[in-house]
Amino acid sequence: MSVLVLVVDDEPDMEALFRQQFRRDVRAGRFDLAFAAGGAQALEEIGAARGRDIILLLSDINMPGMTGLELLRRARALRPELPVMMVTAYGDERTRQLALEGGAAGMLAKPIDFAALRAEIDARLAAWSAGR
Repeated sequence: MSVLVLVVDDEPDMEALFRQQFRRDVRAGRFDLAFAAGGAQALEEIGAARGRDIILLLSDINMPGMTGLELLRRARALRPELPVMMVTAYGDERTRQLALEGGAAGMLAKPIDFAALRAEIDARLAAWSAGR
């Protein structure tokens, strides 16, 4: 699989939730999912993604160790073209502004609207296919 969506969240149940929501897409080979429990692991995944294009990084904002906003800054320094969307249960305007100023492509509120996320992934896949 050459196309990857990387999900970063310290809540262990998020992986099962994403796998359930996108199981048909993964089985059909549209994209693959990778998961990281925190910022440091996500940076390792980004560095190890050789041969696979990460079309979207979804990161929780409130995580222990490295916050999602810090991950955003560091991920964009490693790969400026990498689209990052922040995921948060706290959708206050200040957090949104900090994320967008830091280079986030957008924000998703928890609980996640998977129909909207699927549309976002579909748009990213279309752009990726057109750029090949």
